[in-house]
Amino acid sequence: MNDAVFGIKPNDHAIYLDIKQFMANRRQGTHKAKQRSEISGSTRKLIRQKGGGGARRGDINSPVLVGGGRVFGPVPRDYSFKLNKKLKQLARKSALTYKALESAIVVVNSLEYEAPKTKNILALMENLKVAGKKPLIILPEANKNVYLSARNLQYVNVTTISELNTYKILNAKSLIIVESALNGLDQIFKA
Repeated sequence: MNDAVFGIKPNDHAIYLDIKQFMANRRQGTHKAKQRSEISGSTRKLIRQKGGGGARRGDINSPVLVGGGRVFGPVPRDYSFKLNKKLKQLARKSALTYKALESAIVVVNSLEYEAPKTKNILALMENLKVAGKKPLIILPEANKNVYLSARNLQYVNVTTISELNTYKILNAKSLIIVESALNGLDQIFKA
């Protein structure tokens, strides 16, 4: 394995920023509470301004009253933000380095299945002794049979090197990398 990818000095802040961006980009941001002007209530002034002996009172939509509008309530917004490409690469390399330091990376020659069968993946997990360890299988390019074989297993995830991100790496307890994907990782991180 290449030390420029799996043997760097990990940068925890880069990992934090990359995962924060990943989680923020997943948020829908469709939350909404009605404000005073959006409540369907009368705009009639409830009591007269002076002479009643009480406080000044506006319409029934006032936030002070039950059923009134919400003050500073949530409004739809976009939570996504931008990170520099080099920072994201540093975060991914740092995450891979942490997995290498934990000895949580297994390299296999190839993963080719003629038909999608879940028992093939289960047998692979047993042979590699990562059966209960929430593995992430990293492929050089999309392989439908491998994906369909692992789809039914709740704790097993499959990804390609182009879709690999810091969150997926750290969320997995062990990484199973196909040998040809290692060269692809070197190419991606060389840029």
